[in-house]
This record gives sequence, structure tokens and C-alpha cells, in this order.
Amino acid sequence: MAFIQSVTGGIDTEKIRGYLSLLSGSAGRLVISVAYFVAIANALSLGDFGLFATASATGVVLSRLAGFGFISPLYRTATVRPRLIGAFTAGFGVAFIASLPLVLLVALVFYQLVFANGMSIAAFFFVIAAEILFWRLFEVVIIVNNGLGRFGTGAFLTIFGTAMRGIVAVGFVFWGDGSLFHWAMLYAAANAFSLLFGAVFFYPRVKLRWKPKAYIGRMRDALSVSAAEVLFYLQMELDKILVLAVGGQVTAGLYAIIMRLIDLTALPVRAFNTILVQVIMKKRGGLSDVRTRFGIEVAIAIISIGGLAALAILLNIAPGILGNNIAQASGFLALVIIIPAFRNLVEYHSELLYAREQTTARAVILAIVGLIKATLLILLLNLLQDFSDRAIWLNAVFLLLYLTSAIATYGIAMRTKNSALALN
Repeated sequence: MAFIQSVTGGIDTEKIRGYLSLLSGSAGRLVISVAYFVAIANALSLGDFGLFATASATGVVLSRLAGFGFISPLYRTATVRPRLIGAFTAGFGVAFIASLPLVLLVALVFYQLVFANGMSIAAFFFVIAAEILFWRLFEVVIIVNNGLGRFGTGAFLTIFGTAMRGIVAVGFVFWGDGSLFHWAMLYAAANAFSLLFGAVFFYPRVKLRWKPKAYIGRMRDALSVSAAEVLFYLQMELDKILVLAVGGQVTAGLYAIIMRLIDLTALPVRAFNTILVQVIMKKRGGLSDVRTRFGIEVAIAIISIGGLAALAILLNIAPGILGNNIAQASGFLALVIIIPAFRNLVEYHSELLYAREQTTARAVILAIVGLIKATLLILLLNLLQDFSDRAIWLNAVFLLLYLTSAIATYGIAMRTKNSALALN
């Protein structure tokens, strides 16, 4: 709470309420995400879970290409000039449809390179459609509501969408046939229903207006954001793809479980990032001094590590509490205990650059981080065969990624006069 006040320049009741609403959504999503994750991680075989998690990660990356980043102008419009939401919704819709052929082509390439030997093309495209066509558009509904300051609605929708996945996953445990194809169909259906519900009942009632002149000035920002988002999620999810390609399905399953547990620690951090981005966009302000910046990074690190540590302790006391497949991966959590801090801080740096409209710099930094990550992971997977050794050295990989991101992000900010970060 204290560092929220320091960022906003004092006690800002509205921002604190907004953060608490977002945090409640994150907490609700965390509980339901755990239930969903436990159900599906144990309903599928370890190899099939590795394939599903990797296909889902691929879909998440490609979903950032869909729309060519036009979601960014839409979000900025909802935050700063809400009366133009109708015009920018129309622009986003056209950009999204125009991007689909390219997205489909890239998806086919990914399938042939990574998934063709272990996963049917039908199952793959059900998962891809779930992430790109349904969940990404559902996220647009949430993002626009957050831009309008309707954080309670955004939190509710976040919980609802995750709950739908969880309900379908539990149903699959009891009534599914255990096949990856059957689960992929149900997963797509759950995401489609969430989109329908959110769009019908919670998207702002606006009149769509086609205003190409209003879009021209925003296209550079949109394309930069799209490139940065693709690069960000590629560097976030590339490890799953590489582990599947180099290490095989079972290793990919173990790795996906570990990284999913790590990802759960990011939910409260993302709630804070959302508030921070809006503060910087609206007030052109930011982090006032080195002490504030250092305090925020320490707080993020403590929350991230503490969350995974608590989970590791629980699974050490009761290894089978989350099922057999997760139990197989739980023994490695202590070996990767500091990775959540570095991973979440890289995401935090990316959000700072987005808020300050440093989208080109953001894309370049993420490209560098992604390249370093890919290179080091390939070396790690080829030089070390024991999973424990790989897990230990992953800490060094993520430390280097964090240092690269921090040096580049704050270096750019220090060279930018009158920046939103107000560095001095």
C-alpha cells in the first residue's frame, strides 16, 4: 500500500480502491487457476500436458500478433478519451481480421516444426483458436473495462473466465476420455463461452465508427506494441517450446508444471502494473527517485519468491496434495526459488516502457532478452542432461535476463529528459 501511494504522489483513494479490486480479481483467479491447473495437469498424461502447455504458450505468443497491436490505441483511448471507444473498437476489429491469415501461417509453421510428431493438427488448432480467437478477444473486454476504471468488472470477468476453464477441466477429469484432442475441444468451448458472456454483457455500448484518419497516427505505436508484445511473450514462453523440441514431451511436461507454478506468483504483480501504467499515462508522472524504484523492485522480488517458497513448503509436507504429476515436479521447486523474482521484474520493466510510450525501445530490449534466453537455454539443454542440474542453472539464466532488462530500461529512462519516470 505504501509504495502505491509513493508512485501516485500521495494518498489516492481511487487508485488504492482500483488496486484492491484488481488484487481481489487476481486472488480469485489464483485460487481458481490452481484448481484448474491441478485438474488438467493430472487428467492428462505428463507428455500430453507438456504438449498442451506448449501449444497454449504458442497460442499466447501468436495472440499478440493478432490485431497488429491495435489493442494498445484502444486501451489508451478507453483510459484517456473514452468517447472514442466506438471508433477504435471498429479499427481494432478490422486490424484483427486482417491479421488472421498471417497468424494462421505462422501457426502452421510452428506446428510443423514442433508439434507434428506428437499432436494432431486438429487438437493443435483447437488450442490455438482458444487462445487467439476467444481468450484474446475476451481479454480485450477486460482491458477496455480496466481502461475505463471499471476495475471491479475487470476483476469479475477475470475470475469468470478462469472459472469457466476450471469447470470444464473438472468435468474433463470425471467424464472426459483422457485424450488431448477431447480436452482441446472442451478448452476452446470454455474460452468461447467466456468471450460471448463478456462481450454481450460487459463491453461498453458504443456505436462503431470507421475513422481511418484517427488510426494513422496510432499505427506506429500499435505496430511497435505488437512487436514488443510478441517478443515479450516469445521470451516468456520460448523456453517451453525449446524444452519440447530438444528435451521431449515428458521433460516438457515437468518444465511446464514448474513454470506454471512460477507464473502464479505474477498475478498480484500484474495488478500493480496495471495501476502504475494508468498513473503514468494520465499524469505523465512516475517513480520519483532511486529509493522508490529500488523499494518497488524489492517488494516485487519478495512477493514473487515468497509465493513460490510457500508452495514449495506445502508440497514438501504433502507431496501428493496436488496430484501425482505435480508431485513429480514439486521436488525441483526449491532449485528454482529465485526465478519468479527475475521473471516478474522483467515483466515490470516492460510495463514501465509501455506506459512511457517507449514502445520501440521496449521491442528492442525484449528482442535482446529473448535472443539471450534462447541461446542460453539451447546450450543448457544440450550440455546438461540431468533435470536437477538444468533447474539450478536456470537461476543464472534468469538473473542475466533481469540484469539485461534492468540496465537497458533504466539506462533509457535516465537519458530521457522530462520522462514519465521523472528520474533524477
